[in-house]
Amino acid sequence: MVHIRPAAEADAPVILGFIRALADYEKLAHACVATTETLVETLFGPRPYAEVLIAEWNGAPAGFALYFHNYSTFLGRPGLYLEDLFVTPELRGKGIGKALFQRLAAMAVERGCGRLEWSVLDWNEPAIEFYRACGAVPLDDWTMFRLTGEALASFGLGK
Repeated sequence: MVHIRPAAEADAPVILGFIRALADYEKLAHACVATTETLVETLFGPRPYAEVLIAEWNGAPAGFALYFHNYSTFLGRPGLYLEDLFVTPELRGKGIGKALFQRLAAMAVERGCGRLEWSVLDWNEPAIEFYRACGAVPLDDWTMFRLTGEALASFGLGK
């Protein structure tokens, strides 16, 4: 049976394990530099930047969803952005991912959010099929951009 609960600071090592497993799945392990310490600071410190739901299967951690608020100027309302949703491979197909996603959607409604958004890698067909089955629609007319590392620092300094 699946149980969904908010993460606590003591879950930081479990969350990091899920993040590393997700990075492996997405073939991005080389880009994963998060540590337990950075997760404690940024998720449970004085100013949390994101929230996490933990899914448990028969009392053991089985997956997680990490999310944060964004804002729609057109709607004039907050939204929720799902950064990551991951279920351990051996427990997939048991409804754990769906339970996490449904809980997140319910939270968005409870919090008065106008939308729930996320990104999915274009090769991740199982996730794309799952999201479509939930009623989600792709935003094919938008292109995501990212500024990181040296480019971010340099631009931020006006160089």
